Amino acid sequence: MTALVIRPAAEADRVAIWAILEPVIRAGETYALDRTMGEDAALAYWFAPGNRVFVAEADGAILGTYLLRANQAGGGAHVANCGYTTAQGATGRGVARAMCLHSLDQARGAGFRAMQFNFVVASNTRAVALWQACGFAVVGTLPGAFAHPSLGDVDALVMFRTL
Repeated sequence: MTALVIRPAAEADRVAIWAILEPVIRAGETYALDRTMGEDAALAYWFAPGNRVFVAEADGAILGTYLLRANQAGGGAHVANCGYTTAQGATGRGVARAMCLHSLDQARGAGFRAMQFNFVVASNTRAVALWQACGFAVVGTLPGAFAHPSLGDVDALVMFRTL
């Protein structure tokens, strides 16, 4: 794999972004989104007003995407929030780590003072370990808050770090 480049998403990237998002949404194991969500709704969610969307690309292929936004409005607008998704064939190659580190820099540059993940599914142990390795701490547990399609109700975690 040539060097991974992370850049702002372009209109032409929407097809590739949907190809990454769709299997994640259909699996229903990591995002609290309707598993029947269609392409238009998913892309409207990902590209919602206020979201800055990025893609991770290598060898001409988009291997991941993330969104960066304010976690809340008003008094919570100084805290960033992100969502990350890696293409199925690109897991284990450092794409998510690179996107997380990139998002921390982007958030700092945009004036955010902290980053919070509101709903990390606890059974997604690879993501939890990665976010912890990137400096996030679990600051709250929402018992049984996520209805996992095969595991039943599992905890969701709130993770936080200052920038």
